[in-house]
Amino acid sequence: MSTYDAIAGLPLTVEAYSLEVLALQLGPEFRRLTTIIRLHGAGHEGVGEDVCYEPAEHETQAAAGPVLPLAGSSTLDGFSRRLDGLDLFHAGPPSWDPSLDYRRWAFESAALDLALRQSGASLADVLGLPLNPVRFVVSTRLDDPFGGGQPSAERVLRWLRRDPGLRFKLDPTDEWPHEMIRELAGLDAVDVMDMKGQYEEAPFGIPSEPRTYREIIASFPHALIEDPRLTPELRETLEGHEDRVTWDAPIHSVDDILGREWPPRVVNMKPSRFGPLSRLFAAYDHLRDNGIAAYSGGQTELGPGRGQVQYLASMFHPDAPNDIAPSGYNDPEPPDDLLSSPLAVAASPIGFRWGE
Repeated sequence: MSTYDAIAGLPLTVEAYSLEVLALQLGPEFRRLTTIIRLHGAGHEGVGEDVCYEPAEHETQAAAGPVLPLAGSSTLDGFSRRLDGLDLFHAGPPSWDPSLDYRRWAFESAALDLALRQSGASLADVLGLPLNPVRFVVSTRLDDPFGGGQPSAERVLRWLRRDPGLRFKLDPTDEWPHEMIRELAGLDAVDVMDMKGQYEEAPFGIPSEPRTYREIIASFPHALIEDPRLTPELRETLEGHEDRVTWDAPIHSVDDILGREWPPRVVNMKPSRFGPLSRLFAAYDHLRDNGIAAYSGGQTELGPGRGQVQYLASMFHPDAPNDIAPSGYNDPEPPDDLLSSPLAVAASPIGFRWGE
């Protein structure tokens, strides 16, 4: 039985749904919005989180209200098939294609949570998988992504003064000075270097110089190299280091994993990038069957979506450089009571929730 088959037949009754927009000002130019999807039925509520990055996509959905014809009784798989025929962006097409999967994941994860609650079971119980403490890294840039100021290691040093055991995922740029790279390398605290080279457009600096790639690869010999660009010049810098290369932005399905230039040894499993539950769990089965390691990343979730990613990590890849630190690590002024890595198991007794 596939992993998806274990949940596909769960009975599900949806009577109504509601929307709640969350907001956090992360910088002068970046106000993060997400939307909690709440499916209601048979005295229970299931939650998911829409992580589309365009604020307008949340605003138009909220203005339209819960207009999708979701009510009815079926199985979880039947509900997913019903979503196949619906325009989830009824207020206008999304600004970029990944938003289609982000919104689909929000409704499917809410449906999974509701179906499990109506059955009085947890996801771990239904899948027969143990839950384990979750190791995480802190993801941060060392420059101002909107311009101004020189890159500095101070953010990493400040976090380490607060918690010396933290590990990091960093976003290099061509502007990183040699002295700072040597300083970071001496800390031996970096697990992933995110080159962000698979985005067609990005509102921040992305390394493109071969010299930057060579220095990062040499200075951090144990760090994963995520999403490098594969121009002929940059591909040459990766010769002999292919096992350290991991993929994030291009991974939406098993076909995307198979379509890499060389078979990956590890990939970033961001659930919201996969959209339907069937596609996500098919990818987990493929990784298991082919000995491919995984870790996961978040999408700056502000609500229950972050806990759901932590739940999946707890079952499938707990001891990995998961970029799913508690959401307080993203706050401009992080609270004093932040949890340290690894996160203790905090799965709800029923449903698909973590930390409640």
